[in-house]
Amino acid sequence: MKTLNDFNFKNKKALIRVDFNVPLNDEFKVTDDTRIRSAKPTIIKILEDGGSCILMSHLGRPKGVDETFSLKHIVDKVEDILGVEVKFVSDCIGEEATTAAKNLQPGQILLLENLRFHQEETAGDEAFSKALSSLGDVYVNDAFGTAHRAHASTTIIAQFFPDNKCFGYLLAQEIESIDKVMKTGEKPVCAILGGAKVSSKITIIDNILDKIDHLIIGGGMTFTFIKAQGGHIGNSLVEEDKLSLANEILEKAKAKNVQVHLPVDAIIADAFSNDAHTNTCDVYNIPDGWMGLDIGPNTEALFAQVIKESKTILWNGPLGVFEMPNFAKGTIALGHAISEATKEGAFSLVGGGDSVAAVKQFGFEDKVSYVSTGGGAMLESLEGKTLPGIAAILD
Repeated sequence: MKTLNDFNFKNKKALIRVDFNVPLNDEFKVTDDTRIRSAKPTIIKILEDGGSCILMSHLGRPKGVDETFSLKHIVDKVEDILGVEVKFVSDCIGEEATTAAKNLQPGQILLLENLRFHQEETAGDEAFSKALSSLGDVYVNDAFGTAHRAHASTTIIAQFFPDNKCFGYLLAQEIESIDKVMKTGEKPVCAILGGAKVSSKITIIDNILDKIDHLIIGGGMTFTFIKAQGGHIGNSLVEEDKLSLANEILEKAKAKNVQVHLPVDAIIADAFSNDAHTNTCDVYNIPDGWMGLDIGPNTEALFAQVIKESKTILWNGPLGVFEMPNFAKGTIALGHAISEATKEGAFSLVGGGDSVAAVKQFGFEDKVSYVSTGGGAMLESLEGKTLPGIAAILD
């Protein structure tokens, strides 16, 4: 696996695919700069070698050129984080971009305009990829968040750099973290899968059963499993057409000696609202008119014990409706348990939009081993798929 450390960038122009698809508020100010900070080590290494950086990224899902999605809005924030002036051009190909790239001196940074202003980017167009490739000497992919897309700047472009392409530090770290869970993780390995639906996690479960010792199931999908086993779930979320699938998963896990841990109690509510009346009850006996919106205290203790005994931990998906404070306690308790295990030497990887949001919201970001920057890309990796953006560098 070629990484930045295999290259010296002195007098070289590095064309870097970064993932600066960051959220902006109504005043076009960046509200979460994690993705920009994550790219900093790669950019700084190249500048310190005596090279220059040409940064390309998308922002949002524009339909053609749209000022709202211009990367000019983030220039100040990128400069703040990198501590270096950032030049900006209003296109990513064409005369202006070519001239700016040609004139770039060692130690300088150029940010190109939103790649997705050209539909050729998402179409994976070869001519567009070639035009982009002409801007730099070495291609660096550091955008894990888009590695599962076979777009021009993430995949097709790599063929124009047969010997001069590599992973940036962030992408290399993402690959290593997933490998630690899927291939080289110290046992026992525990996967925690939360979220609403069994159907969205089924391929992940199928792929990881051979690699794990414990599977903790939480969130809304709990109730499909509970009902499948004859439990009474009241008005809780359920996928009626997935009941036999839930039982199949439990059978498969048993055959592979994987211990499945389901909640034993739940915080229930009489409405889907933070202001609803709440109660705690046995997860197999939820009264009609009530729904489970979080795990209960006995489950918190049960899950914490499993995590304490694990050496490798994967967390994907919250255990309750954590956006409502009254149903966030289970997810927070899980965060504490994973933090403790990490402090004792376990490796913990958190990935997937909602669990990453929870980790940030409740202050666990620096207390776990690694927080993945790519939602969809992380899920596809866990499903066992080879991501096109990664394959293009390894090719």
